[in-house]
Amino acid sequence: MGLDVGTKTIGLALSDTRLVIASPLETIRRRRFRDDMARLAALIDKHGVGGLVIGLPFTLARGEGPRTQSVRQFARNVMMARDLPTVLWDERLSTAAVEREMIAADMTRKRRGEIVDRVAAAYILQGCLDFLARAAH
Repeated sequence: MGLDVGTKTIGLALSDTRLVIASPLETIRRRRFRDDMARLAALIDKHGVGGLVIGLPFTLARGEGPRTQSVRQFARNVMMARDLPTVLWDERLSTAAVEREMIAADMTRKRRGEIVDRVAAAYILQGCLDFLARAAH
């Protein structure tokens, strides 16, 4: 499962069982961590998730800003709540790349806003899946 952790939402994506294709799943509106984790845990159980790929928002110069630290803390909290293999994946510009594609597809601003987080999560997860596929060959 891929996660795009924002301040207001968490975009979620799933891969197929062969770990080839990532697909957007849903967007969680953030509340308290306990509430966010309850929803996340329910989806992990429902879909039989075997690991997490959490997008880590480095700065363009590969530095760590406040958002990076916030996501690292979120990841630590998730790992304490659930014993799952977890990878932090460089997600610089993932949302921007997804937005560009949606604009190119002439998608309305309203529709883009509804799906951008889960599509960004799929973009992050797909990057990791592609890396793993290349490493296996």
